[in-house]
Amino acid sequence: MDSLLVFTTVPDESTAREIARALVELRLAACVSIQAPCTSTYRWQGAVESAQEIPLLIKTTRARYAALETALCARHPYELPEILAVPVVAGLPDYVAWVADETSES
Repeated sequence: MDSLLVFTTVPDESTAREIARALVELRLAACVSIQAPCTSTYRWQGAVESAQEIPLLIKTTRARYAALETALCARHPYELPEILAVPVVAGLPDYVAWVADETSES
C-alpha cells in the first residue's frame, strides 16, 4: 500500500486552513483534516513548555511525500515543525485509490 498519513501541528486555525488548502490545491494531499485544538507539552531548547496547537492529519502517498514535506516546511511558522509520516497498512480500497488519484501529478 502506497498511502501515508502525515501528522503535523500548527499554532492557530488560520494557519491550519491556509496549509490545508495549499496542500490540496497542489495535489500533495488528497485531504487534510483539521482537528480540535489541543495542548502540547514538550521540551524545547532546554525548557519544558506547553502550547495550544491545531493538529492536522494529511492523507497522501509515498510518491508525493518529499514534495509535501518541502511545501509544508516552506509554509510552516515553526522553526522545527513536527512532521511525522506513518504508512497506511490497511484501508478501504476505494478510499486508498481516491487518495492516489487526487495526489497524482497529472
